[in-house]
Amino acid sequence: MQVFDRNAVRDHRNRAAKTWADHDFLFMEAADRLCDRLDDVKRKFDNALDLGCHGGCVAKNLGARGGIKNLTQTDISPAMVKLAEKTGHPSVVVDEESLPFDDGSFDLVLSNLSLHWVNDLPGALIQIRKSLKPDGLMLASVFAERTLWELRESLMAAEIEIESGMSPRVSPFATVQDLGSLLGRAGFALPVLDTDTITVSYPDAFKLMADLRGMGESGAVSARRKTFSREDTILRAASYYQEKFGGEDGRIPATFDIVTMTAWAPGPNQPQPLKPGSGDVNLSLVLGEDEGKNEI
Repeated sequence: MQVFDRNAVRDHRNRAAKTWADHDFLFMEAADRLCDRLDDVKRKFDNALDLGCHGGCVAKNLGARGGIKNLTQTDISPAMVKLAEKTGHPSVVVDEESLPFDDGSFDLVLSNLSLHWVNDLPGALIQIRKSLKPDGLMLASVFAERTLWELRESLMAAEIEIESGMSPRVSPFATVQDLGSLLGRAGFALPVLDTDTITVSYPDAFKLMADLRGMGESGAVSARRKTFSREDTILRAASYYQEKFGGEDGRIPATFDIVTMTAWAPGPNQPQPLKPGSGDVNLSLVLGEDEGKNEI
């Protein structure tokens, strides 16, 4: 199933690269939070991959974290790859849906706000896991289900009111439960998922939509409308957004729901769960109850 138009994703990033420094604040913040997680891992990673690097936000925030000796940056957009090259790390055009790397190439794979545009996310995760050495680490952040829910509601309400129908305008996002299940299906071990919510304040919906365009995050759903949106529909959506979500200061909030996935390629030295029934301590003793007696 081709949920997303990957050519459109590439084109949007190519266009965004022209003014990337004016719109990269959210990606820089997410990259910093992603790299922070390396401080909690007491080991070093010689060879790392930044998958979907945009303009090199991970490299700019990485510093000495993770003890990385070699960082390879990739993106579907040639223009973004050219920007990433300025960080001084090898950069190459790669589609996340078709990784060209040999099995066991990396100790660490990082991906910052890119995998939510992948059609076959289970397949991409499997490829990432295969590209890792045994006991290699994946750290990946993606936009999740409540991202831009205010904009989605406003556009839907306006289109129904003005055009008596609706079309896909905001990308569908996965839930935390979905992502956890996909990590298990992809063969990862010890998965951990956590959510950060970043709320950005805007003067109006037009500035928000311009910012999304500048981030390369314009709609790329395959079933999207291919013609220009009606002016009266967009104006009504902006008005609805202001009426429903505007604050006393006249500004509107935009919610970005970011899920970070931490998971490991299986390795021989990882902790393993005990087999059911293998415990030596009676549960009633742990709970402080009389054996064989449950009190409510």
